[in-house]
Parts: sequence; C-alpha cells; structure tokens
Amino acid sequence: MDASPLVWTITVAGVLGLLLFDYFFHVRKAHVPSLKEAAIWSSLYVGIAILFGVGVLVAAGVHSGSEYFAGYITEKALSVDNLFVFLIIMTSFRVPREDQQKVLLFGIAFSLVARTGFIFLGAALINSFAWVFYFFGLILLITAGNMLKPESSESKSGDNVMVRIARKIFHTSPDYDGDKLFTVHNGKRALTPMLLVMVAIGGTDLLFALDSIPAIFGLTQNVYIVFTATAFSLLGLRQLYFLLDGLLDRLIYLSYGLATILAFIGVKLVLHALHENNVPIINHGEPVPVFEISTGLSLTVIVGVLVVTVLASLLSPAGRAQTAIANARRHATDYLDLGYTADHTERVRVYDALRHEEEIIRSLGGKYRKMVHEEPELMELLLSAHAEHEESVQRAAREDAGRQAGE
Repeated sequence: MDASPLVWTITVAGVLGLLLFDYFFHVRKAHVPSLKEAAIWSSLYVGIAILFGVGVLVAAGVHSGSEYFAGYITEKALSVDNLFVFLIIMTSFRVPREDQQKVLLFGIAFSLVARTGFIFLGAALINSFAWVFYFFGLILLITAGNMLKPESSESKSGDNVMVRIARKIFHTSPDYDGDKLFTVHNGKRALTPMLLVMVAIGGTDLLFALDSIPAIFGLTQNVYIVFTATAFSLLGLRQLYFLLDGLLDRLIYLSYGLATILAFIGVKLVLHALHENNVPIINHGEPVPVFEISTGLSLTVIVGVLVVTVLASLLSPAGRAQTAIANARRHATDYLDLGYTADHTERVRVYDALRHEEEIIRSLGGKYRKMVHEEPELMELLLSAHAEHEESVQRAAREDAGRQAGE
C-alpha cells in the first residue's frame, strides 16, 4: 500500500483537525468530563479508527487491513498502559481534576510529534540497514522482561531528571494558578507546576516511543500504516483516561499480557531479520530459512492475549480488592486536599466514590478487609476523610440555618 502525497496531506490534516477540535470544544474551558461524555467521545474516536481500517481493507486488501488492525490494537493496548504512568504523574503533581484534560491533550500531541519522528527515522534505518530488525527485536525482548519486574510508583513518578533540572535552573511556583504555565511568585515570574507536569509527561512520552515504534514495525513496515495506526491509537486517549479512571488499577495482569505481546513481536522481528539476513557473522551473510509469523497469526495472538488478560483481571477477586483499596486511598486523598478542585460537585462525586469503594471492600470478605486494617496509614486516611465530610455537612447546615434566620 503506497499512499500518494495527496493521501498523506489529507490524513495529516484530518489528524490535526481532530486534535484542534478536541482542544477548542472540550479542553479549552477547564471542566471535569462526565462518564457519559467520556464514553460517547471515546466510542466516537474508536469508531473513526475502525472505519478507517475498513477503508484500508477495501482500498488496499486484506493484508494491509490486517496489518493496520494488528498495529492499532497493539498501540492502543500500549497506550492504555501509558495511562497508568500519566495517572501516577498527575497524582504526584496533584493536578486539579478540572485541568487534567489539558495535560492529557498536551501529552497526546507531544507523543504524536515524537512518534512521527521515530517512525520516519525507523523507516530510514530499515530501508538502509537490514540488521535494524535484530536491534528492534532485542529492544522488545528486553522491554518485555522489564515489564515483568515489580516496579514502584516512585520509579514512574513525575519527579524525573528533566523536572529536577527545571526546578534548579528556573524559579518555580509551589501552587497552581489555574491552567497557566507561568505566574508571579514572590514578585518574580515563575514556572507553575502545570508547566512542570507537562515536561514530565513529555519526557515519559519519549520513553514510550522507544517501545511502541519497534513494536508496530514488527507488524508492518508500511510507513503510512504505521503512522495512521499510531495516530488513531493516541486520538481519544484523553477521553479513555476519564472513562477508565477507577478501573486502571483493576487491570492487574495487563503488564503480563503486554509483555507477552512485545516478546511475541520481538521474536517475529528476529525471525524476519534471519529470513532477510545479510549480517556477515550470521550464516556467512546469507538468509536463514526460518518460519516467518504471518500478519493473520500476529493479529490472532494479540487479540487473544488481550482478551485473556483483561478477563482474568476483571474476574479476579484479588484484582477487585486491589482496585477498591487503591481507589479508596486516592479518593480519600483527593477529598482531603481542598486545593485539588474548587468544584463542589466534584468533591461530592469523590466522596460518593470513596463510599462506593468501601462498600466493595466490605463485600469481598474478611481476607480483603484485613488488607485494609493492616495498613494503619490508610485507615487513618479514611477516618480523616469521613471526619472532614461530617464537619462539612454540619458547616453547611449552620450556614443554611444562618441564612434562614436572616430572612
């Protein structure tokens, strides 16, 4: 499938148009999207990606269509994994809930630019050096192994090297000033945490590209398909974040599924490299007659692994318990942090969500309730949240009584 310059121009214009539409109609005015809003727009973006894939099937044939869908599904799954890191970064920076959309959209736009650069660089290397397939395959196998290692939240926190350098070199403000990137602090112009969190998101996006681009080149070497599958996997990621908020921690086996997929694609790349071999130290620079994994088999394995992984996570009692405990901790922290949001409706939503997670924990049985009681800091946090809520209810009642007496 060779895309003409006109097709490339229309595609790039369409992607940029969707990003601009997202900004001006959804993100420009800070607000917390409802679950309904997130579900509608997330479904719309997935629908656009599927329709585009159907168009590729019709216009370019089954092979190209299968490559697109295999690439899109893989990149989408990796994007969902990226949302875990976005969540950790925004939590560590205490980004106000109503301003998180802007941070996410910046991350998506930056990621799209960075990955486009990596795509054309990767394509140039592949066209010039066949041994690059060995290199890409090795990267994916190493990445798959690293995903199986236990990793703390601190290792993925927003306090990365770029942020530490920015804080040392530039004058920074400790508090947000709406969604502004610069403010005045102690009489001097200063960077706000909003700019620092964008720097952190941008830095992690570069690392994500090092994993995702070799993965999709392992499924197709068609630059147009690589670009479109990557772009459509990123579009709608902002809406998906708010749709999956509260369920991300539930996918406890997702890392195992993604590690399996990356390892599978890594093996496929190595086999392809052997089939096209021209490295002198391997088989005297001659191609090695090995089995090559077809695109259809790749698509079947990717979908199968993701289905098994997601179902195992959602049906697992351990997954439900881990999700409920993590969400309860997050909701209690958000409720107690009065600077987290100025939206009263959002604070009510957070407290109701906290109560919901506590009900889930109680319904899971003694084994999982014991997990909560064995964490004294979590118990103290939950008790403080309930005490704050009780005080706010009494304060509101006194204010209503005062208003009625004044009337």
